[in-house]
Amino acid sequence: QSWSRGMSYCLHSESHLDTGPIYVRENGKLHVVNQGAGGVRNFTPKTRPFSLFSRSFSVELCMNREDDRARRQRTDHFIFTYTKEGNLRYSAKSLFSLVLGYISDNVDHIDSLIGFPEQIAEKLFSAAEARQKFTEPVTGLRALQKFTEAYGSLVLCSLCLRNRYLVISEKLEEIKSFRELTCLDLSCCKLGDEHELLEHLTKEALSSVERLLLKDNSLSDAGLRRMTAPVRVLKKGLENLLVLDLSCNPKITDVGIGYLLSFKKLNCLDISGTGLKDVDAVIKRLQMQIGLVHSKVPLKEFDHSNCKTEGWAEQTVLQWEQAVMEAMKPQDNLRSRAAALRFYGKTRRIEEVVKCTLVEPETKASGNLQFYKEKVQNCHLPLEKEIAGSHELKNNKKRALAEQERERTSKQKHLCLTVEDWDLLNTY
Repeated sequence: QSWSRGMSYCLHSESHLDTGPIYVRENGKLHVVNQGAGGVRNFTPKTRPFSLFSRSFSVELCMNREDDRARRQRTDHFIFTYTKEGNLRYSAKSLFSLVLGYISDNVDHIDSLIGFPEQIAEKLFSAAEARQKFTEPVTGLRALQKFTEAYGSLVLCSLCLRNRYLVISEKLEEIKSFRELTCLDLSCCKLGDEHELLEHLTKEALSSVERLLLKDNSLSDAGLRRMTAPVRVLKKGLENLLVLDLSCNPKITDVGIGYLLSFKKLNCLDISGTGLKDVDAVIKRLQMQIGLVHSKVPLKEFDHSNCKTEGWAEQTVLQWEQAVMEAMKPQDNLRSRAAALRFYGKTRRIEEVVKCTLVEPETKASGNLQFYKEKVQNCHLPLEKEIAGSHELKNNKKRALAEQERERTSKQKHLCLTVEDWDLLNTY
């Protein structure tokens, strides 16, 4: 029996036997339906017990009964709540909520969001995020790119991927779609010199990066040369870099440190645990060229607490990480198998992930090589040393400027670039 167009009660019964009278309450009065005559009359119920419905009777509440074959049943148009008396009530959602839900379900079909109000766009992003639209392989990337192109740093201004190499490998294209990042933490990811993400760091989309943490990434002098080529020649790329962490990369030598001199705005640098041969010469060179002073105490800029994932896509990155962890869960079932292999004296095939803590003893053995600019980080030194070294710093700056002018005039005429530098620069 259908009560309305959008909502219906469907009564299913396997037997057609007479189950007795059916009572209906109308306007506060109880009536009985005479199924034989099809009429309704007042009736006082008797105390004689009888079975109202058979055992095979069932009740089903259906939404949009007419077209539920063409599309799925939509029950999210209503909000179901219970009253204090325990009665079930439902109310229709607002038109804004319905439209927001519809667009978020089809967010990958949006042409552009440029010029769209950011207040509404944030709600749309949250609605699509709740439906996990950005975790889908193809459509998620397309939808995320629409938001990053229109809102940039609002989608994500800081990204921390420390010790999350699997997330980088699974969602590399999504990570490359983020624009206008100011902080990027890629510590302990073992990327290497040829990784695609390190090449992406030199693009214009990440020219706003101010904090870059590349601790323990198996970098060498060749990787630093490629990373600094746009800054050295075209004055593009990571030209706004303020904080750089290259610690625990033993393949970086004195030659690689020379490429870092192109970062004129650099305020803090960490090269602890690198393969420097002449440490004293590097310290003097950094002080003379870009005004960085060796710090005797660890700097708070490198404690990895200032860089966190912040922005609209914060929960999206967590969803990516949870998806990777779910994919790794079946490996937990191999523990008993590994114990059996150890019992029989065999080696385990599955290698454990190398953590960042393994390289800490090497850093302590090589010493603390952290640098800062006194005008920015003078709070780490006593006041007396500040006053005493101010005159010396001014003289050093004058000498550094004079040497820089000489180098520009002499080297500008015969600037030599390697083949790799030209290949990288041709991509711009």
